[in-house]
Amino acid sequence: MIERTINPGEGIYPATPDYVHALEVTGAHRQLFVSGTMGLEASGKAPESLEEQLDLVWANLRRILTEADMTTDNIVRVTSYLTDPDIAERNQAARLKALGDRRVPTTAIVVQTLKPDWLIEIEIVAAA
Repeated sequence: MIERTINPGEGIYPATPDYVHALEVTGAHRQLFVSGTMGLEASGKAPESLEEQLDLVWANLRRILTEADMTTDNIVRVTSYLTDPDIAERNQAARLKALGDRRVPTTAIVVQTLKPDWLIEIEIVAAA
């Protein structure tokens, strides 16, 4: 699989250090579309703190990726659903921690989740 970052230098607002406009993927044989995943414990309970939910959501995503014989290196798209715009920076920090130096297209949307104790939901697309 070959990836190419697309960040036009003119005619569009600049990409930021944690953001790319687009990612072209060629030669991938498999794609994995992951449903919105919450920061829930294995019992289905949501911890009270955002930090715990952020740690769990990325642990849950890594578990799903492992089952598909993939890692966070295979993620090519991240969409975050936040219950409050004030948690955007902490969500960003958790994403950067989870992805390391990888930069993929991302979107963050402020929404009402299905349950009030779910503070974050993340869906990803991965390719291998």
